Amino acid sequence: MKKITTIALMALAISACTVENDKVESLSPNPSTPVSRTEIDQAIFKSLQDNGKFEWSSVSDATVWSALTQSDKVLSVGYKPENEGNIDAKIHLIDINETAWKTAREKVLDIIYEEESKSNPSLKRSELIVFDESILPVLDVRVGNLSTIERLRASKLVRYAEPMGYEVKTSSDAKSKVNSDSGCDSNTPETGLNSTDFTTISPNAKASWNYAYHSVTQAWAKSTGSGAKMVIIDTGCSDGQENLGSAFNQGSSSGRTVEKLVTLPRDRFLGIPIGPVETPNDACGHGTSMQGAACGPRGTDGNTAGIAYNANLISIRAAKDVFLNESRESKGVADAFTLAGNRSDVRVISMSMGNIISSGQIADGVRYAYGKGKLIFCAAGTSFGWTAGWAGVIFPASMAEAVAVTGIKDNLTQRCDACHEGGDVDFVVVMEKASGGRKPLSLAMSGDVPSTVGGSSVATASTAAMATLIFSKYPTWTRSQVFNRMKENGSYYPSRNGNFGWGRVNINNALN
Repeated sequence: MKKITTIALMALAISACTVENDKVESLSPNPSTPVSRTEIDQAIFKSLQDNGKFEWSSVSDATVWSALTQSDKVLSVGYKPENEGNIDAKIHLIDINETAWKTAREKVLDIIYEEESKSNPSLKRSELIVFDESILPVLDVRVGNLSTIERLRASKLVRYAEPMGYEVKTSSDAKSKVNSDSGCDSNTPETGLNSTDFTTISPNAKASWNYAYHSVTQAWAKSTGSGAKMVIIDTGCSDGQENLGSAFNQGSSSGRTVEKLVTLPRDRFLGIPIGPVETPNDACGHGTSMQGAACGPRGTDGNTAGIAYNANLISIRAAKDVFLNESRESKGVADAFTLAGNRSDVRVISMSMGNIISSGQIADGVRYAYGKGKLIFCAAGTSFGWTAGWAGVIFPASMAEAVAVTGIKDNLTQRCDACHEGGDVDFVVVMEKASGGRKPLSLAMSGDVPSTVGGSSVATASTAAMATLIFSKYPTWTRSQVFNRMKENGSYYPSRNGNFGWGRVNINNALN
């Protein structure tokens, strides 16, 4: 939905970014030991500074192999027949069970098996596959040899070969990432609310203080989201929050449905499932807060009402936290996008998770859903330890197929304290008070006392909910028509701000 531009990024640990690219690339073709994690991270930071993004295709075979050995050794391999060109724009049309695609897949597996069995003669071909794939032309395999990486990246059958689970360790990161660094464990009831934090609305609900900056309550006279359906890809939906369950229909919210799905695979070791089967339940809290802000019911229990309080909801648990740094999270997110893409009743997809490292497999999933006509909103980024000091737009919000959203303060000129900004941003939402730092209201993990939630995360879910209101009123409209209506009612339109895109949407005007 936008032209990708170069983002100027800033780092707190600027000294970590002074390494030149050729320091990593000048390694011998067959190093006896992997490149250090420090060197890999330095190359990533420098690419972010220079290009606004990092893709594994920009570094050497040895660097990819080194990153693989210092993660879980799961390699994501995008494949294609030799005579195929770029498939990005038609990935949603591909049938991987057709002969040409099946042949390409087997040839790629042959390469992997030939190289890996040299160091492990007892290896069985079936032991290579870590995650099964039924839609995207991707193989997730466990790889240990540099020669395998070299052959794959040189093959015309291979679109990309990337480590799935490599995690950047910034200077502010501990080796073990704590929950508060992952967007988790903060969705608890807010006991300090006062009359300036909400407006009481019928029948007995709260409208968050920030709705006024987008004319949300006025817009409800024209659309409440009825008949429309949105997907929220996140950490799941709390079993304990009845307003996203048995009380999803109450008060002014009626006749709608909520589905709770999961695409996050269980933990694996050497290809063998060892963790419990994952459920749709939100153990983190982040997904529940996104769903509350987007479509919590306008009820009778005193809780907060979401922007699209009459919309239907599909919650997909695709990750355990907001930082997509595990192989199974990349797989879960890609599968969530293909699932949503194949739902003809879905028009809007919202995801408030990401990474500073691009993922070919997730990009495939995003492009698949985009090819199916979905309007996709992604968070521009919220700084935790893993992005501390970076101001640029994270992946996949940086993709041309995504609508990137960030948050600003109620002075309308500053990004929120933890929010990212940049040329890829399309819209902003007011979600932090300059005085006191109050965040918007949402649903806590349980109970009828609202929680508060901030960052580009809530800005994204809120903007996706506004799009859902438009689809509700104009159900025959295309993705482009809805996006253009939002753009034309942005606070900067007809100009585009270098960091905040089209600005904050006046949803009431957009529904006229």
